[in-house]
Amino acid sequence: MKRIYILGFLLIISWNLFAQNSFDLVIVGGNPGGIMTAIAAARQGKTSVILERTNHLGGLPANGLGATDIATRKATTGLFAEFTKKVKQYYIKHYGENSRQVEDCSDGFHFEPSVAAFIYQEMLNEHKDKITVLLMRQFDTAHQNINVKNGHIENISVLNRENGRKELYQGKIFVDATYEGDLGAAAGVPFRVGRESKEEYGEPGAGRTYEYWKSQPSEDSTGESDNAIQAYNYRLCLTNNPENQIPFPKPESYNRDEYISLIEDVWTGKNTQKIMSKVTNEMMEENRRHIAQGNRTKLPGDNWGIKKLSSLVKLPNQKVDGNNQHAAFLSTDLPEENWPWPTSSWEWRDKFAKRLKDYTLGLFWFAQHDPALPEHFRKDIAKWGLAKDEYQDNENFPRQVYVREGRRFEGVYFFTAKDALPVEQGKRPPLHPHSVTASHYALDSHAARKRETGRVHLDGFISYPTAVYTVPLGVILPRNIDNLLLPVPVSGSHIGFSTLRMEPCWMALGQAAGITASLAIDCRVSVRDIDTTMLQDLLIRQKATLVYYRDIKPEDANFPLVQYMGLRGYLPEWEANLQDAIDNETLRKWSKLCGHSLQATPGITPRIEVLQQIYDQIFL
Repeated sequence: MKRIYILGFLLIISWNLFAQNSFDLVIVGGNPGGIMTAIAAARQGKTSVILERTNHLGGLPANGLGATDIATRKATTGLFAEFTKKVKQYYIKHYGENSRQVEDCSDGFHFEPSVAAFIYQEMLNEHKDKITVLLMRQFDTAHQNINVKNGHIENISVLNRENGRKELYQGKIFVDATYEGDLGAAAGVPFRVGRESKEEYGEPGAGRTYEYWKSQPSEDSTGESDNAIQAYNYRLCLTNNPENQIPFPKPESYNRDEYISLIEDVWTGKNTQKIMSKVTNEMMEENRRHIAQGNRTKLPGDNWGIKKLSSLVKLPNQKVDGNNQHAAFLSTDLPEENWPWPTSSWEWRDKFAKRLKDYTLGLFWFAQHDPALPEHFRKDIAKWGLAKDEYQDNENFPRQVYVREGRRFEGVYFFTAKDALPVEQGKRPPLHPHSVTASHYALDSHAARKRETGRVHLDGFISYPTAVYTVPLGVILPRNIDNLLLPVPVSGSHIGFSTLRMEPCWMALGQAAGITASLAIDCRVSVRDIDTTMLQDLLIRQKATLVYYRDIKPEDANFPLVQYMGLRGYLPEWEANLQDAIDNETLRKWSKLCGHSLQATPGITPRIEVLQQIYDQIFL
C-alpha cells in the first residue's frame, strides 16, 4: 500500500512538472525570428516558451550584426519597424535628439550589440505574462528528442545545459527558429544542404561560380551543384577609441602560415574587385615600390589598413560593425571548414566556433604585428581593437557564429531567385497573393571555398540586385507536419535563401508565424489550413507591409485598403497613385477583375474612390 502511495505521489509530481512545461507555442531558438514569433503570438493571447541554447537572447543583431541588411527600408515594417523605432528612441533618451549617437544610429537601423539585446528584452518584457524565456536549453537533432505521431509533434526533449538534465516540453504549435533547422530536421521535414546547380532553376550565381565582385561569372564557372556551404564568420564590434578598446589577443593556436598570403596582397594591392581585370603585373609591382616609400596603396579597387581585412559600417559611440571584406581573398570568413555545421552535433559546432574565433583573432594579430607587412600598414590597423563595453562576459568577443545558411527546408512553397527578380525591367517580381511580408535584399552569398591558385575570385561569392518582392506564407510551412512552423530555416534554394536570410525578413516571418500559430490553435486546424485572409488582415492591422508601394506608408489612412487591393492584383505598379483620375483601361481591368460594373467617369473620378467602391463590394 505504501509503495502504491509513493508511486502515485511521484506520478502527480511528474504530471505537475509536465504541465508546467506545456505552452501554446514551443519555440526553439531565441534569435529575432523566434522572439517576434513569441511577441506576435502573445498579442493574440497565446503563451510561448523560448528555448535558447546560449546564455543570451537576440541572435546575430545582439552579436555584432549592427548594420541592418535591407535595401529598401520601408519594404519590411510591422514588428521590425517597431524594433528600429525603439532603437532610435533609446539613443534619443540616453544621448539627446541632436546627438551624434542618434545620427549614427541611422533611424534605428544601426546599433550596438548591447542595445539590440536591450531592445529585444524590452519588447519581450511587455508580454511577461505570456512569454517564458529559458536560456541554456539545447535541442539536439535526434529522433529520441522528439515525439511525432500522425504528422503532429506532441513534445520535445531538451537538454538543460546548466544541470545536464533532460526536460520535456509540450506545445500545441512548435516553431523552429534555429539558424540551423535542427527541430525541423528532427521532425522529418525534407531539407537541402549545399548548392543547387544553375541548370535546376536557372538562377544567377547558382552552383560553382567564380566572378569578380558584383560582376558576371568567369569562364571558370561550371554552375555544378555541390555540398558547399557559404562561409561563416563573426560580426565584430570594433572601435578606434583608445578609452574603450581591448587589444586583439594572440590566440594560443596561432599559426602564421594561415595568413601569409595577405603579405603579397598588401604589397601588390591584389584584390577581387572587377577593376582588377585591367590591372597588370607591372602595375602591381609599381604599387609595391610606391608602398615601400611609405605610401598607402594606389591600386584601383584596393583597400588599406583595417579595411583590407574587414568592411566597416559605422555604429553609435565610435564603434563599427566589422564584416568580411568582400574585396579581399583573405578576411574574417573561413570557407570550407564550416561545411559540416548544418547537420553536425553541437559538440562539433562548438569546436568549430572556437576554431573560427582563434582564426579571426589571429588574423588581426598578424596584421598588427607581423614584420613582413609594411610598418605603416600595421600602424593603421593597430589603431583598432575590440570594444571594451561589449560582450564583457565573453572576452569582448561575439558569442555566436554568423550562420548565414544552414538547412533549407522543402516546404509548401520553395522560394528561388525568380521570386525576387523583376518579371520585366522596371516591373515587380512575381506578386504572391498569400504574401506575409515584403522584403528587399540582393541575391547574396559569401564564398564557399578558400583561395585557389589562378582564380580571379573566391568560389561562390556573388551579389545580384533584386527588386522589392513578396514572401508567401508557404516558405515557413512544412508539407508533412501539421503543427510546425519554420520562420528562420525557410523553404528555398541556396540562391533564393540568400536574400530571405536577412534579419528584417526573419523578424517579419516570425511575426507571421506567431499569428499563424494562434489562428491554427483557435480554429483547431493544421498550420497549412489557416485562413490566409485572416492572417493577412491581422498583419495589416499591425502595420506590416505585405505589398510595397513607394507612395504609401503604414501610417497612411489608406494603407489597409491599398494592401488589400494590391494582394488581389488591382495595383500591380510600384505606385498606388490614389489621387490620380482613373483611365479607361484601368477601369475596364478593375471591372473585369471584380466582376461588377463600376460607377466612375474616366479622367475625372479619383482611383481611390473606385478602389473604395470595389473594397465595399468585396468586404461589406
